Amino acid sequence: MDAPRLSSTPLPGIGVRYDLTTHEHRHLSVVAHRDGERTLSAYRKDDPDDCALSVRLTAEEAATLIDALLPAPHLPNLLSTTELGLVAERIELSGNSHWNGRLLGETRIRTTTGASIVAVLRRTEAISSPTPDFRLAGGDTLIVIGTREGVEAAAAILGRE
Repeated sequence: MDAPRLSSTPLPGIGVRYDLTTHEHRHLSVVAHRDGERTLSAYRKDDPDDCALSVRLTAEEAATLIDALLPAPHLPNLLSTTELGLVAERIELSGNSHWNGRLLGETRIRTTTGASIVAVLRRTEAISSPTPDFRLAGGDTLIVIGTREGVEAAAAILGRE
C-alpha cells in the first residue's frame, strides 16, 4: 500500500491548503483559514479536479472532527489549545523570504506578537524549541502557537519578502 501523500500550499491572505491523495487515489483538501475556520473538500474519483463536496467548518467543528478521526483517545496530560483560547499553526517561509538566512531572534515574534515559535520543520528534521540564534531558511515550516491575533500577526511578519 502506498503511503498517503500530503502537500501544502500557502494561500497569501487566506491561510494554507493541504492536499491529500489517499491510497485509493482520491483527492481531499483542507483549507486552513487564518480565522481558524477550515474548508474540507472532496473531489470526484473519475475527475480529481472536479470538487464533489465542499464544507466550511468553524474552528470548533474542525476540532470536533479531528477528535473523531484520531485513532487513540486523548491523554489527560495533553493540553487542547482550542480549550485554552490558543491556536497552533504551520507557517512556511518562502525561498525569497526576508527572513531567509536570518536569526530567529531578529524576527522579534514573541516580543511583538506574544506568539511563540515552538518548532521548526526542515526537510526531514524537526527542531523543537529553537533558540533566538537559530538560523532560518527558505522552505522551513515554523510551528507557531499563541492567540489567534498573535499567530496572525506572526504570519504577517514571517510572510515579509
